Amino acid sequence: MELVSDKTARLDVFISENASVSRSRAETLIKQGLVSVNALVRSKAGYELKPGDRVEFTLPEPEPTDILPQDIPLKIVYEDENLAVVYKPSGMVVHPAAGNPDGTLVNALLAALSSLSLVGGVERPGIVHRIDKDTSGLLLVAKTDLAHRSLSEQIAAHSVERIYKAIVCGHFRETEGQVDAPIGRHPTDRKKMAIVPGGRSAVTNWRVLEELRGASLIECRLTTGRTHQIRVHMASLNHPVLGDPVYGFKKPPYNVEGGQLLHAGVIGFDHPVTGERMRFEVEPEERFTAWLEKLRP
Repeated sequence: MELVSDKTARLDVFISENASVSRSRAETLIKQGLVSVNALVRSKAGYELKPGDRVEFTLPEPEPTDILPQDIPLKIVYEDENLAVVYKPSGMVVHPAAGNPDGTLVNALLAALSSLSLVGGVERPGIVHRIDKDTSGLLLVAKTDLAHRSLSEQIAAHSVERIYKAIVCGHFRETEGQVDAPIGRHPTDRKKMAIVPGGRSAVTNWRVLEELRGASLIECRLTTGRTHQIRVHMASLNHPVLGDPVYGFKKPPYNVEGGQLLHAGVIGFDHPVTGERMRFEVEPEERFTAWLEKLRP
């Protein structure tokens, strides 16, 4: 796989964020001598990339996963021999991790689909990108390595269409706008993200769909897809997503249980084999629409 750096960044961080692999797996690839920068092998994970550097690496054949399939109800919006588009409900974690050993989307995928790509590592079979536990919506799932690499490259090139709906606190002076602010780890709380100098480029285009009682229904179109991007960007405008336990107000206007009211409703991409442009849309779940009706004047 070949990627081009768009800014200064650590080599392991760049690979992790742009090739859908964990940072530990990226570090292992580097130490094994499988990563080169501008045709020179680099063996240090902390090597500093510069804008325009060309990063090439080889992903070895992965080991079989030991994550168990679980018969969990799963809504498959689309499926062929290369990929699937699935709907993740709020409250479901995407893949097993500390504190969530099973009951995840990956456990459900292993039971529902005949094959999954292992490009992202044995702990994340088929996972091309993620959404937060309490965010509902559409996810791309790769069934083959070819599909995984193609979809990852499209995400890195910002050609995947991703549109979210959110109910946020307060009313806006304008009807639409853009937040262009870099996002990285919070300087003191490593579990949070924040707008920080030197963070990764992050652009969110938003527009108001409807004014509610003390809140607004908005649409967010992502140019980039950083961790917690919409939640961080809207909080920076003093309009945090309603129900957000991390970036929301300490004293929110409404007591929303179950996490942020955020929904990944649209995803569009080029099919990795046919090249056909594909686009899927799904309406928000009942929890979201119930609050929408409750807040309408």
